[in-house]
Amino acid sequence: MTDVLDPAVQPTTTATDETWWRQASVYQIYPRSFADADGDGIGDLRGVTAKVPYLTSLGVEAVWLSPFYPSALADGGYDVDDYRDVDPRLGTLDDFDAMVTALHDTGIRVIVDVVPNHTSDRHEWFREALASPKGSPARDRYVFRDGTGPSGQDAPADWISIFGGPAWTAVGDGQWYLHSFAKEQPDLNWANREVRDDFLTTLRFWSDRGVDGFRIDVAHGLAKDLPAGDLPTWAEVSALPKDGTHPLWDRDEVHEIYAEWRRVFEEYTPARTAVAEAWVPADRRARYASAEGLGQAFNFDLLEADFDAGSFRTIIEFNLGLAEQSGSSTTWVFSNHDVVRHATRYALPPRSGDAEHAPTTEKQGSAWLLAGGSQDDLDRDLGLRRARAATLLELALPGSAYLYQGEELGLHEVGDIPDSDRQDPAYFRNPGVDVGRDGCRVPIPWTREGSSFGFGPDGAHLPQPAWFADSSVEAEDTDPDSTLNLYRAALRLRRTLQSEEHLEWLETGRDDVLAFRRPNGWTSVTVFGDEPYRLPRGELLLASAPVADGVLTGVGTAWLRP
Repeated sequence: MTDVLDPAVQPTTTATDETWWRQASVYQIYPRSFADADGDGIGDLRGVTAKVPYLTSLGVEAVWLSPFYPSALADGGYDVDDYRDVDPRLGTLDDFDAMVTALHDTGIRVIVDVVPNHTSDRHEWFREALASPKGSPARDRYVFRDGTGPSGQDAPADWISIFGGPAWTAVGDGQWYLHSFAKEQPDLNWANREVRDDFLTTLRFWSDRGVDGFRIDVAHGLAKDLPAGDLPTWAEVSALPKDGTHPLWDRDEVHEIYAEWRRVFEEYTPARTAVAEAWVPADRRARYASAEGLGQAFNFDLLEADFDAGSFRTIIEFNLGLAEQSGSSTTWVFSNHDVVRHATRYALPPRSGDAEHAPTTEKQGSAWLLAGGSQDDLDRDLGLRRARAATLLELALPGSAYLYQGEELGLHEVGDIPDSDRQDPAYFRNPGVDVGRDGCRVPIPWTREGSSFGFGPDGAHLPQPAWFADSSVEAEDTDPDSTLNLYRAALRLRRTLQSEEHLEWLETGRDDVLAFRRPNGWTSVTVFGDEPYRLPRGELLLASAPVADGVLTGVGTAWLRP
């Protein structure tokens, strides 16, 4: 690894306060698995505050906190009891304010998760709805329907939830409520004005506390249009086109909601920003990212892609085009709290025997988990080399980069969690089909030893494997070739090198090598195959793999400048 940047040089950026998000490096914190300050085995906000020096040394420009709200944890905190408070197990509002202050004091901005498609079944609104008669204003905040059959004893339709099992649950008086996810997550009725106004209050509540932006969970699910009579079957619903008229997903009128949110964002200086989690056809993503809407939308295309030069180039070109169309910037993601870590995806055996290093996919990662998640099935070294190369390429691209806690340590997925320790509802609702997302949510290791590798003073809420010791912050901190120090060098350099949001592809003479130049001359070269590659002339700034006499070994990325 080569890093020629003098640590005394203060990073600079072309972003203004209003446009900081366009090319920011954003670090996702899953609070329950980041750092535990009070010793109850669950990460908390004071744990985040204690790690601000670490985040500063890492060099990220913003953190995104997954939900920290009061919750029964039926879905890892995405079942929210109260949108304007902190789960007592994670801290208090005072702890939140102290955390924001500590982050802001070091120049790190704060993004928080908002979960608007559904509340938890413990939310005061839903408890009121259950205690109220059908047709009441309390029930109108949610999606209630009469059941079928003489007494409404049968579900309104045979719909299936995202987590498996029925999407309708009876409440005992002939009515049923819709839950697109777990039964503990009743869907809100966004045609109700009270629902809309309450979320505007929530956005102002956190903005007033200094939050800089919001990540919007299931952003494409809010607007719904269910026919008044008989509901279509699940087969019929599943066959409907995703063109803005689907009854459940990505309806055109959802953007009326976000136009209202944008007006709230613009009440602040600088304006608050947002990024949509919208699993929609690529040609419909731009509206979520428009300046009149949320401002940015996740693109998960690289996350789902094969480790292949041609696939990467096609995806990059397409998404930069979409960003230009929306006037936004694109996002790049390889790992998050919902998917198998990319070091592991890239470490799996080839899918077929027709190539020496056939690519892997997120679906293959899920299949590996279902088969038992044995570390013996992984080429861990190859997976890490690919992950390092992919991330260095990601950080050179125009747009913002979203990083998931622990990837800077090169962490692999924890695949062999005992069934008795699992927490994800996807596992319980899809036995034999889905083992859930716990493997990427295991608390990260800070030290080589201890009951939880430094996560907290008294164990962790998910079991950590012994191999975490060698991937801990302590183990990697002073190793100049560690993945942690690669990330530190890359993030520090990135802030000095960012320029206009464009790139120029360079001819490499090989199908397995991608190279591009940013407008200021910053050049990135990625070798996807095993054969060494002679780099173009220039000053070597950083490399994810060894470089000798101007030659980059196979599977690696190098940065250069004139």
